Amino acid sequence: MRAPDVIAEALRSLGANRLRAGLTTLGVIIGVASVVLLMAIGAGTQASIHDEIERTGTNLVLVMPGAPASARPAAGPVRGLLTDEDARILADEGYGIVAVAPTVASVVRLASPAGGVSSTLQGVTDDFFAVRNWRLASGRSIVEEDLLTSSRVAMIGATVAENLFPGQDPVGAVLRVNEVQMEVIGVLEAKGRSMDGSDEDDVVLLPLTTAREQIIGRQGVTARSVGMVTVKIADSRRIEEGIAEIRDILRLRHALPPGQPDDFRLTNLAEMLSLQQEASAAMTRLLAAIASISLVVGGIGIMNIMLVSVTERTREIGIRMALGAEPRAILAQFLAEAVTLSVAGGAAGAGCGLLAAWLADSRFGLRALPSTEPLVLALLFATLVGLLFGIYPAMMAARKSPLEALRQD
Repeated sequence: MRAPDVIAEALRSLGANRLRAGLTTLGVIIGVASVVLLMAIGAGTQASIHDEIERTGTNLVLVMPGAPASARPAAGPVRGLLTDEDARILADEGYGIVAVAPTVASVVRLASPAGGVSSTLQGVTDDFFAVRNWRLASGRSIVEEDLLTSSRVAMIGATVAENLFPGQDPVGAVLRVNEVQMEVIGVLEAKGRSMDGSDEDDVVLLPLTTAREQIIGRQGVTARSVGMVTVKIADSRRIEEGIAEIRDILRLRHALPPGQPDDFRLTNLAEMLSLQQEASAAMTRLLAAIASISLVVGGIGIMNIMLVSVTERTREIGIRMALGAEPRAILAQFLAEAVTLSVAGGAAGAGCGLLAAWLADSRFGLRALPSTEPLVLALLFATLVGLLFGIYPAMMAARKSPLEALRQD
């Protein structure tokens, strides 16, 4: 019996009971759809992390005050302090350092004639924009003169501009930051959401001196302290050398003797994001493996229905054998039916998975990037499930004797 004839006969047999055939494929449909959806969301998450790395740069090192957790006594306080002078010395003495941007941060209340909102305040220097690759949409940036005179000027993110100055150009408008009046001098280019889900455009930037002396300083912050120093290394391929250089400069600056732990923490931003990417990929593979269990359950359903089908069609099998059909032809037909059920379920599941990925991306804000590889793998796995779980019923059918047809009522 030729392969086209076997497939045609399998389709005819399955078409005789379409409802049962459809219900049998549900397990495979759910399994393939789950795998396709989870892999698409996982790929989207990794793409978002990659975009974050590209946006922030692969050559940034974050310096934060306080000893690393591993070097602190149990339940001990975070000790250490970073200052403007630390940042200046890093910029002056660091051989492989391009730029240094000290910052302070706090949550503040913003108000305009249109209303009020809470937002994130960052006190920055003029080097901040080059270090963090942040561009202007309109207006001007904070410059050195603003720092020297502690000018009451502010730059706002796109979200703040939309919330407090809807439908107008905020440049030149008055913004109240914790009841202190500031003139808006610039609007930042929109960046969107970061990997932790926070809105990067919900921010207001002030000159570092203004923020520390007139806003945050009121909360008891030490006069020249900063919350973080972002260091831009000249060559991203020599980031480890840059980290070692930063550590040596700061240890000397803080007069730390050999053997005493650092009183600051260094974080390679690109490495941290890469670790998040690896963790996301591992979690995606784990979830896809769990979802694949649905395929196994679907395969068991196919085997169960095929066993029932073999019992119901004993007379048909016996008559065909009596007319000269060989056991291998019977085996091929029932195996073709099992594989057809599985492949049809796989194709339907792939379509459902793609639809779910589109809905997740367009309606629910989850970035999903379907690709060909998961689709092909899911369909191949579905075919394999059909073969593995269809072989036993097919062998039972092939072992039937023509005499068994005579025993049927």
